[in-house]
Amino acid sequence: MANGWSLIIGLAFIVIFCIVSWFAAPKGENQTVWRSTLILSAVACFLMWAITFLAQWHPLIVPRRLDLRPEHEPSRRF
Repeated sequence: MANGWSLIIGLAFIVIFCIVSWFAAPKGENQTVWRSTLILSAVACFLMWAITFLAQWHPLIVPRRLDLRPEHEPSRRF
């Protein structure tokens, strides 16, 4: 079941991955490139997942069925 813990667990996983990536990047002249690539790609993937998750968890627009006859539509309460 989707709940708020999913975001916290996902964020914790990404933070741990970023810390490991910082220290496990291969030494050499491209160390900065490795670090920035791994960390930026992990953060970008997390942000995309989190935005998609939150958009489905709390939609801004309530979906309505258009294939129902008027007598079978649920009453609208505002």
